Amino acid sequence: MEMHAYSEDYLLTAQRILGDMLDYAVNEYEFDPDEFYKMFLVSDVSRQFQEGNPTYIAGKNGCEMVKEVIRSAGLIMEEIPDEMYLDKSPEYWAGWALAYYQWYTARPFMKIYKVVTIEDLLKMYSVYHEMDIMKFVEAINEKWDQYYTETNLKRLRKIAGLSQRELADLSGVALRQIQLFEQKKRNINHTRAIDVLKIGKVLGCKSEDLLEI
Repeated sequence: MEMHAYSEDYLLTAQRILGDMLDYAVNEYEFDPDEFYKMFLVSDVSRQFQEGNPTYIAGKNGCEMVKEVIRSAGLIMEEIPDEMYLDKSPEYWAGWALAYYQWYTARPFMKIYKVVTIEDLLKMYSVYHEMDIMKFVEAINEKWDQYYTETNLKRLRKIAGLSQRELADLSGVALRQIQLFEQKKRNINHTRAIDVLKIGKVLGCKSEDLLEI
């Protein structure tokens, strides 16, 4: 069971759009990277993007996204002509990589931001921008695990008042499997859907409540 935020068909375009958005906001409108990104987070633009609305992940360009975020924040600013550069800046890479991570994990932008800020991403540029993108994903996952220490499975199991063995017996999912999920040594997002369904049925929750998103 592997869950991404939206179809991979949109991914490259979505990465380019988010990269252009940060680049344009910082290098044309001269916003502080994190200040602009916070505006993005509280706008409907971020929700539409992370949920895979085709209008936002494929239909708009990065410049249009910036202007929509500015309008949603209630700011009145002189409109700057659209500008997207062939030479890609660190800000572009930060948005490009962030879009990939959000797509790959299906985690909300707001929760990701609690783990890594745009300033943090910019500091990672020199090391990671020429690496395989999965190295970047692994690095952010390490930060995620340090910030979010308890899995959804463990939290919901404790609420239900069940031990790991009791959950295993009631669900029919192997005890070792449950232990590995809770220890974050196996990703519940990538396991068989039927196992997640069985666990959710015992815990009285939806399958998606158990996923790490």
